[in-house]
Amino acid sequence: MTNETVPKVDADIVYEEERPVLYDVKDGIAYLTLNRVKYHNSQNSQMLYALDDAFYNATGDDDVKVIVLRANGKHFSAGHDIGTPGRDFHQGREDRRSMNYNHDNKPGAEKAYVREQEVYLEFCRRWRAVPKPTIAQVHKGCIAGGLMLAWVCDLIVASDDAFFQDPVVQMGFPGVEYFAHPYELNVRQAKEFLLLGERWSAERVLAAGMINKVVPREGLESAVQSWAEKLAAQPRLAMALTKQACNQAEDMMGKRNTMDAVYGYHHFAHANNSLVKGDYIAGFDGKKMAQSNKQKSSDKKKEG
Repeated sequence: MTNETVPKVDADIVYEEERPVLYDVKDGIAYLTLNRVKYHNSQNSQMLYALDDAFYNATGDDDVKVIVLRANGKHFSAGHDIGTPGRDFHQGREDRRSMNYNHDNKPGAEKAYVREQEVYLEFCRRWRAVPKPTIAQVHKGCIAGGLMLAWVCDLIVASDDAFFQDPVVQMGFPGVEYFAHPYELNVRQAKEFLLLGERWSAERVLAAGMINKVVPREGLESAVQSWAEKLAAQPRLAMALTKQACNQAEDMMGKRNTMDAVYGYHHFAHANNSLVKGDYIAGFDGKKMAQSNKQKSSDKKKEG
């Protein structure tokens, strides 16, 4: 069938980091460190597959009791990579992790649907299901796709200079692919968070129940280490069963079914952008998105 596949895009991809995720184990704690410093840990496939490898290795290592997800650089994560030289959206992978086919030679909306199902939705579900306790150590920006990385963790500790934001409504989307917003916040807060797309401070998301703790920036590492050490002293199976019980409770409240439905909405928006804007992300790139976010933040400060 001539319309089933299309020629692959010959994209010129330049990776600035050989190791986009660093992995270290010390005293029963595995540290997974996002390391795309130059681009604020924006998420290309190179980094996400490396992160999946790191979670897999930590899960299988009997000497690891706890996993900490943290980041080098200015921000925890600026979200999906939509404009760096290392943006590898068009590149398929032979080491796919879900039971799906490659996306790189698929036509139309199918291309993004398949790729994002693998690297965003299914990866996040895999990481949420890791049987060992996980802690997200968040500093500065945790934006859009960055939220997904924090939300899959069991505990989130943030520095007092951290901020959280999902501004993708301006791109035509009802939030990021791993749509946990009404479960991380209550529904009315989720609507505000998404519809206005404003930055929320660490203190505000703490009050909303999205994170567990806020500490001064200089005390972030020690605060996370203290909790990790306490968790490392707990029995492994009991912690795994506790995680499974809590995750099951969320799923019985509709979390998984909601995500499946909204994932479809998300890709309807991709298709609509392609038809109306001529581009599946509505003509935005990393610089345009960053400028838009800075302008919104500046406007809000003026209003205040």
